Amino acid sequence: MLHRIKKYIPHSWLQGYHFLMANGAAFSYRYPSNKLHVIGVTGTNGKSSTVQMIGHLLMELGETVGWTTTASFRIADREVINDQKMTMLGRTQTHKMMGEMVKRKCKYAIIETSSQGILQYRHIGINYDTVLFTNLTPEHIEAHGGFDNYKATKLRLFQKITSLKKKRLGGETVPKKIIVNLNDQYSAEFARFNVDQVIGYADDDREIFDVHVDKKIVAEKPHLSLAGTAAKIGDEHLKIGLIGPYYLENAMAAISAVVSLGFSMRDVLKAALKLEAVPGRLETFSKDGVTVIVDYAPEPFALEALYKAVALFSAKRIIHVTGSTGGGRDTARRKVIGQMSAAKDDVVIVTNEDPYDEEPMSIIDEIADSAKAYGKIDGTDLFRILDRKEAIEKAISLAEHGDVVLVTGKGSEPVMAISGGRKVTSDDRVFVRDILGL
Repeated sequence: MLHRIKKYIPHSWLQGYHFLMANGAAFSYRYPSNKLHVIGVTGTNGKSSTVQMIGHLLMELGETVGWTTTASFRIADREVINDQKMTMLGRTQTHKMMGEMVKRKCKYAIIETSSQGILQYRHIGINYDTVLFTNLTPEHIEAHGGFDNYKATKLRLFQKITSLKKKRLGGETVPKKIIVNLNDQYSAEFARFNVDQVIGYADDDREIFDVHVDKKIVAEKPHLSLAGTAAKIGDEHLKIGLIGPYYLENAMAAISAVVSLGFSMRDVLKAALKLEAVPGRLETFSKDGVTVIVDYAPEPFALEALYKAVALFSAKRIIHVTGSTGGGRDTARRKVIGQMSAAKDDVVIVTNEDPYDEEPMSIIDEIADSAKAYGKIDGTDLFRILDRKEAIEKAISLAEHGDVVLVTGKGSEPVMAISGGRKVTSDDRVFVRDILGL
């Protein structure tokens, strides 16, 4: 009912409501972020993975942490899955969780900070100490009214940190810092703010943009294989058991964030040896010579990064279960996903993925028709299957020894958002395990 009422409320009123709720929540919970070292992570892709990798590095280094991400929420030793279909929770929930982090003696809070969250003032009342920029690609354009507005919304977080009061924690003043991805063409815009330190990280296999920073952390001559990823960082050696350029980029972001906190590079890289794959991010299942990969990758740039990682598997064929979200969210991506699938995948199976109030088959047809326009043939190498589990089952049934089955769009999400503001249980990883008998 509430989601229907919102359609008739003036936008300025909703913005005022969100602003008041954020300030009220911070006051109600006694500004818990002032008692935590807060790291905010924003960007288009890699936010959840980066947050959780920062958290795991800190835990390996003996710290107590909390985090909020699209995938999960953690408070000290307790982690629960995020089934809310929201990256930054509204109303009082984020401040309430930070309050719990304070009670549970967490030292660090790592907050995935989305553009939608910033747009709705959910970052207000959070005293960030460090903000990290992962990357920027065209995404959520409808919600922001264009790419420039989308970028400007992200930049508001970096502008905000310059006006936030410095804290004293453990008897020491906490500096304000910005961390940016120097492989991203927009990094200079996020690095230009006046803070205590700006740190840039990069992978030298990709273009490094000339941006003025106080410190650079670069992965030199990275080597990527199915065994993991290795590179040099200065005089030290990076080695992680995670595959693909996607994980290298996020690991570099996390390593840079933790080093910026005062930990030595040697200790951080030693902790990185124990990093594990993030649930629903290049999560791999195997049986009888068939590899099934579940990955969040909801949009074209994330899919491109996924294909680069999948190339390491030397697949005989790629069978792809794909789709796109509804609710008026980024509708332009649908035809692009169809075109990419036609070019990259041997078999394309288009299915339902968070339709919200849209007709699911119309979304499926939009993607499938695009794939068909670029050469796929219905019933031969293109299938339209409404039920998501049936679609995954079809993909696995077609797979032969040496094939890779990709299941993208939802990752570790445990629910699907459907009409009327409802959510139904839907977990790709559960479906895959059930079908494979694992």
